[in-house]
Amino acid sequence: MEEIDPAMRVVHQLRAVTVELDLLAGEFATRGGLHPTDLRALICLLDAARAGTAATPGWLGRQLGLNSAGTTALADRLERLALVRRTRDADDRRRVLLEVTERATTLGWEFFGPLIGAVVGELRGFDEAELAVVQNFLGGVLNAVAQQRGGSGSGSGSGNGNGNGANGA
Repeated sequence: MEEIDPAMRVVHQLRAVTVELDLLAGEFATRGGLHPTDLRALICLLDAARAGTAATPGWLGRQLGLNSAGTTALADRLERLALVRRTRDADDRRRVLLEVTERATTLGWEFFGPLIGAVVGELRGFDEAELAVVQNFLGGVLNAVAQQRGGSGSGSGSGNGNGNGANGA
């Protein structure tokens, strides 16, 4: 039997993790009556809030590759489900901001909290140097995926190596 390159074993593990995460995200979306794009939007908005980025409908549409009409329909759906609210920007009242509601955060934590806790628990066994290696690796993978998709970097900002990816569901 041919020995598999250790780097390819990591690639296969990463693929298995992404498949399992995708299945879990699909289960969350189905339970909440969400479209997969709705879930991606919520993740983008959570990441924006963590990063201090003003999340306008135009910004969200660019993150998701949606046109204006698609973004409006998405925001309408999420608002009807009480997962997102539209607010006026305090600095520019003409500008609308999208914010994830406490209800969305609570639902996310109820579903994904145990997984987040388990992953954080695994990481607690790593020292700072090992964590830096993991962050560098995941940042590199994220950039490679973004390049393959024709993007220029870290997508929605969820994997920028700042350690905040688990903050919020």
